[in-house]
Amino acid sequence: MTIQAINVRNQFRGKVRAIIEGDVVSEVDVETPAGTVTSVITTRSVRDLGLEVGTEVVAFVKATEVSIAKL
Repeated sequence: MTIQAINVRNQFRGKVRAIIEGDVVSEVDVETPAGTVTSVITTRSVRDLGLEVGTEVVAFVKATEVSIAKL
């Protein structure tokens, strides 16, 4: 599946504004034109995606869950 295959209403393009790393999970703040979206993802995912402040990402919203994909 590609990023384009997901409903555009549930996508927010932006840049990582802040990362608060924990031992297991981390908070990732994404600045978007609609405002800040915060995702709680595993710290391993933060590292695997190579996320850092300024990284361009897409935040995918599903109910109360926000996922991140690196652009």
